[in-house]
Amino acid sequence: MSGSDLLGAREIRELAAQLGIRPTKKLGQNFVIDPNTVQRIVRLAGITSTSKVLEVGPGLGSLTLALLEPGATVVAVEIDQVLADQLPLTVQAHLPERAALLTVLNIDALDVRELGFEPDALVANLPYNVSVPVLLHLLSTLPSLRSVLVMVQKEVADRLVAGPGSRTYGVPSVKVRWFGDPQAAGNVGPKVFWPEPKVDSGLVRITSHQPPKCSASRAEVFSVIDAAFAQRRKSLRAALGQFAGSPAQAELALVAAGIDPGVRGEALTVGEFARLADALAQGAQTGRNA
Repeated sequence: MSGSDLLGAREIRELAAQLGIRPTKKLGQNFVIDPNTVQRIVRLAGITSTSKVLEVGPGLGSLTLALLEPGATVVAVEIDQVLADQLPLTVQAHLPERAALLTVLNIDALDVRELGFEPDALVANLPYNVSVPVLLHLLSTLPSLRSVLVMVQKEVADRLVAGPGSRTYGVPSVKVRWFGDPQAAGNVGPKVFWPEPKVDSGLVRITSHQPPKCSASRAEVFSVIDAAFAQRRKSLRAALGQFAGSPAQAELALVAAGIDPGVRGEALTVGEFARLADALAQGAQTGRNA
């Protein structure tokens, strides 16, 4: 893609001024102003002419243009009405031969249910303040996704890719592994954004896989994960006491699932949480039938 097709710092600021846009912290708006960064994201995401991409929070369109250049089909979800209305015009001005490949939806990403097409890739510069809820919502709502490449706050990126036993391993780390394998894909400094955030960003790549085999639903497994980490410094026997009905019942389920009742939630894989959810459900059923 030639430099003239992409948006640089000057073009971003001029476009924002024309639209009367002032980036707001409330919407987590930090616009990417570096063409090399958006090209890097598209390259890492493996976007080709056959890709069907969902982009969240396209803003003024710097990443959108880079996604469209290989010939990918792009659906962009933008909550800001002014930005949503402008995006097709920006693409028409900079990349007219790809304009027909873009669809813009002026909705909140957390309200996405059906898109009218089945995206196989999610590529996004996610707003810092809602990055984890948006990511988990889209992964749970769009089973057609095969790969994800998101840019998030570095602290969030570290949590998403952390493994069991790590200090940063927590609820997001476990839940994202229900859907796929997360990997760190690089760091991004604040100078590529306008306005500059006070923290670094991180790129996270997620490759989809089948969820753990279990009888419990995803919602039931996620409830166990939430309960286990609500008191993460306690043993699972204690942390799940109220959830299971009593510490003794929690211990019975843990033993049935092959898990040491004295360990903490931060030691368990998503597969072990799935087994535990099954055991808890079985224990509850047994208790009702007793």
